[in-house]
Amino acid sequence: MNLPEIQQRLRDFAAERHWDRFHTPKNLVMALAVESAELMEHFQWLSPEQSLDVQSDAELRQAVAEELADVAIYLIRLADKLGIDLEIAIQDKMQRNADKYPVSLARGNAVKYNRRKTPSEERNQEAGT
Repeated sequence: MNLPEIQQRLRDFAAERHWDRFHTPKNLVMALAVESAELMEHFQWLSPEQSLDVQSDAELRQAVAEELADVAIYLIRLADKLGIDLEIAIQDKMQRNADKYPVSLARGNAVKYNRRKTPSEERNQEAGT
């Protein structure tokens, strides 16, 4: 994916239709939320196991792909309008996540970093103190 090229294509698309005035951060965030909800709708009543089977249903997979594209389009457009380099923001966030979730503490569990016990708390609990 060439993000700068996609951003330019989205700018051109909006400009050709005179939509730029509608593409305020507020409106783009709202559109992003709507598209995210439309994506969620495809998974709403599925079990976790059924949600994994979406990839084997061609029609549903296509519908999900279209919603994912809508989410990505609005996200990329929002970042562009706010002057945020999305690639750098993602790289920075991944590093912060790696710091918050070191493999030694996060492997095999989904406990949020601010709710997990420190190694000393774990040892104290195991020791019964």
